[in-house]
Amino acid sequence: MPLPRLRSAVAVVAGVAVLLAACRSAPEQPAAPAPVRPAWRAVELPVPAGPAGRLLLRDAARCADRWYAVGGVVDPAGQTRPAAWSSSDGVSWSALPVRGQTFYGRQHVLYAVACRDDGMAALGAKTGGVHGNPRTGTWVWRPGGPVREVPAAFELFGGPRAVSAARLAAGPGGWLICGARVDGAAVWTSPDADGFTLHAGLPELAGDGRGRTAARDATALGAGWLVVGSLLPPGGTARTPLAWSSADGRTWSRVALPAPPGSGGTAERVVSRDGVPVVVGTVRDGFTVWGASAGASEGWRRLGGFGAAGPGVLSVDGLAAARGRLVAVTGDGADRRLWISADGGVSWRPVIAPAAVPDRGDAALAVAAGDAGLVVVADDGKSSRAWWAALPGVDE
Repeated sequence: MPLPRLRSAVAVVAGVAVLLAACRSAPEQPAAPAPVRPAWRAVELPVPAGPAGRLLLRDAARCADRWYAVGGVVDPAGQTRPAAWSSSDGVSWSALPVRGQTFYGRQHVLYAVACRDDGMAALGAKTGGVHGNPRTGTWVWRPGGPVREVPAAFELFGGPRAVSAARLAAGPGGWLICGARVDGAAVWTSPDADGFTLHAGLPELAGDGRGRTAARDATALGAGWLVVGSLLPPGGTARTPLAWSSADGRTWSRVALPAPPGSGGTAERVVSRDGVPVVVGTVRDGFTVWGASAGASEGWRRLGGFGAAGPGVLSVDGLAAARGRLVAVTGDGADRRLWISADGGVSWRPVIAPAAVPDRGDAALAVAAGDAGLVVVADDGKSSRAWWAALPGVDE
Protein backbone atom coordinates (compact mmCIF):
# COMPACT_ATOMS: atom_id res chain seq x y z
CA MET A 1 0.00 0.00 0.00
CA PRO A 2 1.41 3.42 -0.90
CA LEU A 3 2.46 5.48 2.12
CA PRO A 4 -0.16 8.32 1.75
CA ARG A 5 -2.99 5.81 1.49
CA LEU A 6 -1.65 3.93 4.54
CA ARG A 7 -1.59 7.15 6.55
CA SER A 8 -5.22 7.90 5.58
CA ALA A 9 -6.36 4.45 6.66
CA VAL A 10 -4.57 4.80 9.99
CA ALA A 11 -6.18 8.20 10.57
CA VAL A 12 -9.65 6.81 9.87
CA VAL A 13 -9.13 3.88 12.24
CA ALA A 14 -7.82 6.22 14.95
CA GLY A 15 -10.80 8.54 14.54
CA VAL A 16 -13.27 5.69 14.84
CA ALA A 17 -11.50 4.47 17.97
CA VAL A 18 -11.73 7.92 19.56
CA LEU A 19 -15.43 8.14 18.77
CA LEU A 20 -16.11 4.69 20.20
CA ALA A 21 -14.19 5.53 23.36
CA ALA A 22 -16.14 8.77 23.74
CA CYS A 23 -19.43 6.94 23.33
CA ARG A 24 -18.43 4.39 25.97
CA SER A 25 -17.32 7.08 28.45
CA ALA A 26 -20.15 9.60 27.91
CA PRO A 27 -22.61 9.53 30.83
CA GLU A 28 -26.12 8.46 30.04
CA GLN A 29 -28.72 11.22 30.08
CA PRO A 30 -31.23 10.75 32.91
CA ALA A 31 -34.65 9.71 31.74
CA ALA A 32 -37.36 12.33 31.94
CA PRO A 33 -39.51 11.79 35.04
CA ALA A 34 -42.75 9.94 34.34
CA PRO A 35 -45.83 12.14 34.69
CA VAL A 36 -48.19 11.87 37.64
CA ARG A 37 -51.75 11.01 36.61
CA PRO A 38 -54.29 12.07 39.25
CA ALA A 39 -57.80 10.66 39.11
CA TRP A 40 -59.43 13.96 38.20
CA ARG A 41 -63.12 14.32 39.01
CA ALA A 42 -65.06 17.11 37.31
CA VAL A 43 -66.98 19.32 39.74
CA GLU A 44 -69.67 21.86 38.97
CA LEU A 45 -69.48 25.51 39.93
CA PRO A 46 -73.01 26.86 39.44
CA VAL A 47 -73.67 30.00 37.44
CA PRO A 48 -74.49 32.74 40.01
CA ALA A 49 -77.86 34.44 40.03
CA GLY A 50 -78.18 37.05 37.33
CA PRO A 51 -78.01 37.21 33.53
CA ALA A 52 -77.03 34.05 31.72
CA GLY A 53 -73.42 33.68 30.68
CA ARG A 54 -70.34 31.51 30.80
CA LEU A 55 -68.00 31.29 33.78
CA LEU A 56 -64.55 32.91 33.84
CA LEU A 57 -62.53 31.01 36.47
CA ARG A 58 -59.28 32.71 37.47
CA ASP A 59 -57.96 31.64 40.91
CA ALA A 60 -58.52 29.30 43.86
CA ALA A 61 -57.45 29.00 47.50
CA ARG A 62 -58.04 26.90 50.61
CA CYS A 63 -58.07 27.95 54.27
CA ALA A 64 -59.57 26.55 57.48
CA ASP A 65 -61.16 23.54 55.75
CA ARG A 66 -62.87 25.72 53.14
CA TRP A 67 -62.15 26.07 49.44
CA TYR A 68 -62.67 29.23 47.40
CA ALA A 69 -62.73 29.98 43.67
CA VAL A 70 -63.04 33.39 42.07
CA GLY A 71 -63.54 34.85 38.63
CA GLY A 72 -66.59 36.21 36.87
CA VAL A 73 -69.41 35.65 34.43
CA VAL A 74 -69.45 36.98 30.86
CA ASP A 75 -72.73 37.31 28.96
CA PRO A 76 -73.20 36.84 25.18
CA ALA A 77 -72.66 40.58 24.64
CA GLY A 78 -69.29 40.45 26.40
CA GLN A 79 -70.38 42.18 29.59
CA THR A 80 -68.75 40.82 32.74
CA ARG A 81 -69.62 40.67 36.42
CA PRO A 82 -67.68 39.35 39.44
CA ALA A 83 -68.32 35.90 40.88
CA ALA A 84 -67.05 33.74 43.73
CA TRP A 85 -67.74 30.24 45.03
CA SER A 86 -67.02 28.23 48.17
CA SER A 87 -66.96 24.56 49.16
CA SER A 88 -66.39 22.59 52.33
CA ASP A 89 -64.95 19.54 50.55
CA GLY A 90 -63.74 20.72 47.13
CA VAL A 91 -66.46 18.69 45.41
CA SER A 92 -69.81 20.36 46.18
CA TRP A 93 -69.74 24.09 45.45
CA SER A 94 -72.12 27.00 45.93
CA ALA A 95 -72.02 30.49 44.50
CA LEU A 96 -71.49 33.25 47.06
CA PRO A 97 -73.70 36.34 46.82
CA VAL A 98 -71.75 39.27 45.37
CA ARG A 99 -72.44 42.95 45.97
CA GLY A 100 -70.68 45.52 43.79
CA GLN A 101 -70.87 49.19 44.69
CA THR A 102 -69.21 51.07 41.83
CA PHE A 103 -69.66 51.25 38.08
CA TYR A 104 -66.47 49.34 37.32
CA GLY A 105 -66.72 47.10 40.37
CA ARG A 106 -69.97 45.64 39.08
CA GLN A 107 -68.02 44.64 35.94
CA HIS A 108 -64.95 43.23 37.68
CA VAL A 109 -63.46 39.81 37.06
CA LEU A 110 -61.81 38.61 40.27
CA TYR A 111 -58.30 37.44 39.42
CA ALA A 112 -56.53 36.77 42.73
CA VAL A 113 -57.82 35.35 46.03
CA ALA A 114 -56.41 34.86 49.53
CA CYS A 115 -58.00 33.63 52.73
CA ARG A 116 -57.54 32.98 56.43
CA ASP A 117 -59.73 31.60 59.21
CA ASP A 118 -62.08 34.59 59.34
CA GLY A 119 -62.79 35.01 55.65
CA MET A 120 -61.62 35.65 52.14
CA ALA A 121 -60.52 38.65 50.06
CA ALA A 122 -59.93 39.09 46.34
CA LEU A 123 -58.54 41.45 43.74
CA GLY A 124 -60.71 42.38 40.77
CA ALA A 125 -60.27 44.50 37.67
CA LYS A 126 -62.08 45.74 34.61
CA THR A 127 -60.46 47.53 31.70
CA GLY A 128 -62.02 50.94 31.12
CA GLY A 129 -61.64 54.67 31.00
CA VAL A 130 -60.18 56.92 28.34
CA HIS A 131 -56.80 55.15 28.36
CA GLY A 132 -58.17 51.60 28.64
CA ASN A 133 -56.30 50.87 31.88
CA PRO A 134 -57.50 48.25 34.39
CA ARG A 135 -59.78 49.67 37.09
CA THR A 136 -58.63 47.60 40.03
CA GLY A 137 -60.30 47.14 43.40
CA THR A 138 -60.61 44.78 46.36
CA TRP A 139 -63.40 42.55 47.64
CA VAL A 140 -63.95 40.98 51.05
CA TRP A 141 -66.12 38.16 52.39
CA ARG A 142 -67.02 37.23 55.94
CA PRO A 143 -69.06 34.12 56.84
CA GLY A 144 -72.77 34.78 56.49
CA GLY A 145 -72.42 37.85 54.28
CA PRO A 146 -71.94 38.66 50.61
CA VAL A 147 -68.66 39.12 48.80
CA ARG A 148 -68.68 42.89 48.79
CA GLU A 149 -66.65 45.48 46.95
CA VAL A 150 -64.53 47.80 49.09
CA PRO A 151 -64.82 51.30 47.59
CA ALA A 152 -61.51 53.14 47.33
CA ALA A 153 -60.06 56.33 45.90
CA PHE A 154 -59.15 55.95 42.23
CA GLU A 155 -55.43 56.54 42.76
CA LEU A 156 -55.10 53.88 45.47
CA PHE A 157 -54.60 51.30 42.70
CA GLY A 158 -54.86 53.46 39.57
CA GLY A 159 -53.79 56.88 38.43
CA PRO A 160 -50.64 58.11 36.67
CA ARG A 161 -48.28 56.19 39.00
CA ALA A 162 -50.04 52.83 38.71
CA VAL A 163 -48.32 49.78 37.25
CA SER A 164 -49.79 46.62 38.80
CA ALA A 165 -51.57 45.07 41.77
CA ALA A 166 -50.35 41.52 41.32
CA ARG A 167 -51.21 39.21 44.22
CA LEU A 168 -52.92 39.13 47.61
CA ALA A 169 -51.77 37.39 50.82
CA ALA A 170 -53.29 36.85 54.27
CA GLY A 171 -51.77 36.00 57.61
CA PRO A 172 -51.78 36.72 61.36
CA GLY A 173 -50.61 40.28 60.65
CA GLY A 174 -53.54 41.07 58.36
CA TRP A 175 -53.67 41.32 54.58
CA LEU A 176 -51.11 42.46 51.99
CA ILE A 177 -51.25 43.21 48.27
CA CYS A 178 -47.99 43.32 46.31
CA GLY A 179 -47.32 44.92 42.96
CA ALA A 180 -45.55 47.92 41.48
CA ARG A 181 -45.79 51.66 40.98
CA VAL A 182 -43.70 53.79 38.65
CA ASP A 183 -40.93 53.97 41.26
CA GLY A 184 -40.77 50.18 41.70
CA ALA A 185 -42.15 47.50 43.98
CA ALA A 186 -44.97 48.55 46.31
CA VAL A 187 -47.36 46.99 48.81
CA TRP A 188 -50.77 47.75 50.22
CA THR A 189 -51.62 46.62 53.78
CA SER A 190 -54.81 46.20 55.80
CA PRO A 191 -55.65 44.68 59.18
CA ASP A 192 -59.00 43.33 57.96
CA ALA A 193 -59.20 43.72 54.13
CA ASP A 194 -61.83 46.42 54.66
CA GLY A 195 -59.61 49.10 53.15
CA PHE A 196 -55.93 49.14 52.17
CA THR A 197 -53.09 51.62 52.70
CA LEU A 198 -50.50 52.07 49.92
CA HIS A 199 -46.78 51.92 50.79
CA ALA A 200 -44.75 53.10 47.77
CA GLY A 201 -41.28 54.53 47.40
CA LEU A 202 -40.02 52.66 50.47
CA PRO A 203 -36.24 52.17 50.95
CA GLU A 204 -35.02 48.75 49.79
CA LEU A 205 -38.47 47.81 48.44
CA ALA A 206 -38.75 50.45 45.72
CA GLY A 207 -36.32 51.04 42.91
CA ASP A 208 -33.14 53.05 43.47
CA GLY A 209 -29.69 53.47 41.93
CA ARG A 210 -29.34 49.70 41.69
CA GLY A 211 -32.29 49.44 39.33
CA ARG A 212 -36.06 49.20 39.13
CA THR A 213 -37.89 46.63 41.22
CA ALA A 214 -41.22 44.83 40.80
CA ALA A 215 -43.07 42.59 43.26
CA ARG A 216 -44.82 39.49 41.95
CA ASP A 217 -46.14 37.50 44.94
CA ALA A 218 -46.31 37.49 48.75
CA THR A 219 -46.92 35.19 51.70
CA ALA A 220 -47.20 35.59 55.44
CA LEU A 221 -43.93 35.13 57.32
CA GLY A 222 -44.95 34.69 60.95
CA ALA A 223 -46.75 37.92 61.83
CA GLY A 224 -44.88 39.67 59.00
CA TRP A 225 -44.46 39.28 55.26
CA LEU A 226 -42.25 37.85 52.55
CA VAL A 227 -42.49 39.37 49.06
CA VAL A 228 -40.70 38.13 45.92
CA GLY A 229 -39.98 39.72 42.57
CA SER A 230 -37.07 41.08 40.58
CA LEU A 231 -34.63 43.90 39.92
CA LEU A 232 -33.85 45.31 36.48
CA PRO A 233 -30.49 47.14 36.63
CA PRO A 234 -30.03 50.50 34.83
CA GLY A 235 -29.47 49.86 31.15
CA GLY A 236 -29.65 46.11 31.69
CA THR A 237 -31.80 43.38 30.20
CA ALA A 238 -31.09 40.54 32.67
CA ARG A 239 -33.20 40.70 35.82
CA THR A 240 -32.09 39.58 39.27
CA PRO A 241 -34.52 37.55 41.44
CA LEU A 242 -35.22 39.24 44.79
CA ALA A 243 -36.93 38.52 48.09
CA TRP A 244 -37.98 41.13 50.64
CA SER A 245 -39.03 40.60 54.26
CA SER A 246 -40.85 42.91 56.66
CA ALA A 247 -42.38 42.71 60.11
CA ASP A 248 -44.98 45.42 59.46
CA GLY A 249 -45.20 46.13 55.71
CA ARG A 250 -43.44 49.49 56.13
CA THR A 251 -39.78 48.64 56.72
CA TRP A 252 -38.21 46.14 54.34
CA SER A 253 -34.94 44.28 53.87
CA ARG A 254 -33.82 43.02 50.48
CA VAL A 255 -31.98 39.81 49.52
CA ALA A 256 -30.84 38.75 46.04
CA LEU A 257 -31.63 35.10 45.36
CA PRO A 258 -28.72 33.05 43.99
CA ALA A 259 -28.68 32.82 40.20
CA PRO A 260 -26.00 32.58 37.50
CA PRO A 261 -24.73 36.02 36.36
CA GLY A 262 -26.71 37.34 33.42
CA SER A 263 -29.31 34.60 33.71
CA GLY A 264 -32.30 36.93 33.73
CA GLY A 265 -34.00 35.47 36.78
CA THR A 266 -37.33 36.46 38.28
CA ALA A 267 -38.89 35.17 41.50
CA GLU A 268 -42.58 34.76 40.64
CA ARG A 269 -44.39 32.71 43.29
CA VAL A 270 -43.82 32.04 46.99
CA VAL A 271 -45.50 29.74 49.48
CA SER A 272 -44.86 28.40 52.96
CA ARG A 273 -44.24 24.64 53.03
CA ASP A 274 -44.46 23.40 56.62
CA GLY A 275 -43.36 26.84 57.81
CA VAL A 276 -40.43 27.10 55.39
CA PRO A 277 -40.57 29.67 52.55
CA VAL A 278 -40.20 28.21 49.05
CA VAL A 279 -39.94 30.37 45.92
CA VAL A 280 -40.37 29.31 42.29
CA GLY A 281 -39.27 31.48 39.41
CA THR A 282 -37.63 31.58 36.00
CA VAL A 283 -33.90 31.57 35.32
CA ARG A 284 -32.42 31.49 31.83
CA ASP A 285 -34.10 28.52 30.10
CA GLY A 286 -36.14 26.82 32.82
CA PHE A 287 -37.83 27.06 36.18
CA THR A 288 -35.86 27.21 39.41
CA VAL A 289 -36.67 26.79 43.10
CA TRP A 290 -35.17 28.59 46.10
CA GLY A 291 -35.59 27.83 49.78
CA ALA A 292 -34.69 29.46 53.09
CA SER A 293 -34.46 28.20 56.64
CA ALA A 294 -37.73 28.24 58.60
CA GLY A 295 -38.90 31.78 59.27
CA ALA A 296 -35.73 33.28 57.81
CA SER A 297 -35.35 35.92 55.14
CA GLU A 298 -31.65 35.26 54.53
CA GLY A 299 -29.55 32.19 53.82
CA TRP A 300 -31.38 31.50 50.57
CA ARG A 301 -30.15 28.65 48.41
CA ARG A 302 -31.15 27.11 45.11
CA LEU A 303 -32.98 23.84 45.74
CA GLY A 304 -33.51 22.56 42.22
CA GLY A 305 -35.00 23.20 38.83
CA PHE A 306 -37.37 21.71 36.30
CA GLY A 307 -38.90 22.25 32.89
CA ALA A 308 -37.27 23.88 29.89
CA ALA A 309 -37.58 26.87 27.63
CA GLY A 310 -40.63 27.01 25.39
CA PRO A 311 -41.61 29.01 22.33
CA GLY A 312 -42.39 32.10 24.43
CA VAL A 313 -41.70 33.80 27.74
CA LEU A 314 -41.61 31.44 30.73
CA SER A 315 -43.89 32.20 33.68
CA VAL A 316 -44.89 30.73 37.02
CA ASP A 317 -48.63 31.24 37.35
CA GLY A 318 -49.41 29.40 40.58
CA LEU A 319 -47.90 27.65 43.59
CA ALA A 320 -49.62 25.73 46.38
CA ALA A 321 -48.44 23.58 49.28
CA ALA A 322 -50.13 20.87 51.34
CA ARG A 323 -49.02 17.81 53.30
CA GLY A 324 -45.38 18.36 52.43
CA ARG A 325 -46.00 18.64 48.70
CA LEU A 326 -45.63 21.57 46.32
CA VAL A 327 -47.76 22.02 43.21
CA ALA A 328 -46.81 24.61 40.59
CA VAL A 329 -48.53 26.04 37.51
CA THR A 330 -46.21 27.21 34.74
CA GLY A 331 -46.45 28.68 31.26
CA ASP A 332 -43.97 28.31 28.41
CA GLY A 333 -45.54 30.50 25.75
CA ALA A 334 -47.54 27.63 24.29
CA ASP A 335 -49.24 25.77 27.16
CA ARG A 336 -49.83 26.00 30.88
CA ARG A 337 -48.71 22.95 32.84
CA LEU A 338 -48.83 21.40 36.32
CA TRP A 339 -45.84 20.08 38.31
CA ILE A 340 -45.48 18.41 41.72
CA SER A 341 -42.63 17.98 44.20
CA ALA A 342 -42.64 15.87 47.37
CA ASP A 343 -39.14 16.75 48.61
CA GLY A 344 -39.42 20.49 49.17
CA GLY A 345 -38.70 21.55 45.61
CA VAL A 346 -35.53 19.59 44.83
CA SER A 347 -37.09 17.23 42.27
CA TRP A 348 -40.29 17.65 40.25
CA ARG A 349 -42.57 15.55 38.09
CA PRO A 350 -45.06 16.77 35.51
CA VAL A 351 -48.73 16.30 36.37
CA ILE A 352 -51.24 15.41 33.67
CA ALA A 353 -53.71 18.29 33.83
CA PRO A 354 -57.44 17.56 33.48
CA ALA A 355 -57.65 19.79 30.37
CA ALA A 356 -55.34 21.51 27.90
CA VAL A 357 -54.95 25.22 28.63
CA PRO A 358 -53.05 27.55 26.28
CA ASP A 359 -50.58 30.08 27.67
CA ARG A 360 -52.26 33.29 26.62
CA GLY A 361 -54.05 36.24 28.20
CA ASP A 362 -57.64 35.04 27.83
CA ALA A 363 -56.91 31.67 29.48
CA ALA A 364 -56.08 30.63 33.05
CA LEU A 365 -55.01 27.61 35.09
CA ALA A 366 -54.95 27.77 38.90
CA VAL A 367 -54.54 25.24 41.70
CA ALA A 368 -55.36 25.10 45.41
CA ALA A 369 -54.11 22.33 47.70
CA GLY A 370 -55.37 20.82 50.92
CA ASP A 371 -54.58 17.79 53.02
CA ALA A 372 -57.15 15.72 51.16
CA GLY A 373 -56.60 16.80 47.59
CA LEU A 374 -56.26 19.38 44.84
CA VAL A 375 -58.75 21.72 43.22
CA VAL A 376 -57.88 22.92 39.73
CA VAL A 377 -59.80 25.63 37.87
CA ALA A 378 -59.17 26.20 34.19
CA ASP A 379 -60.30 28.48 31.39
CA ASP A 380 -59.11 27.71 27.86
CA GLY A 381 -60.52 30.93 26.43
CA LYS A 382 -63.77 29.25 25.40
CA SER A 383 -65.07 27.62 28.58
CA SER A 384 -64.23 27.25 32.25
CA ARG A 385 -64.29 24.07 34.31
CA ALA A 386 -63.13 22.80 37.71
CA TRP A 387 -61.83 19.45 38.98
CA TRP A 388 -60.92 17.74 42.25
CA ALA A 389 -58.42 14.93 42.81
CA ALA A 390 -56.85 13.21 45.78
CA LEU A 391 -53.46 14.73 46.55
CA PRO A 392 -51.03 12.67 44.46
CA GLY A 393 -47.64 11.39 45.53
CA VAL A 394 -44.54 11.13 43.39
CA ASP A 395 -44.63 7.33 43.29
CA GLU A 396 -48.01 7.12 41.60
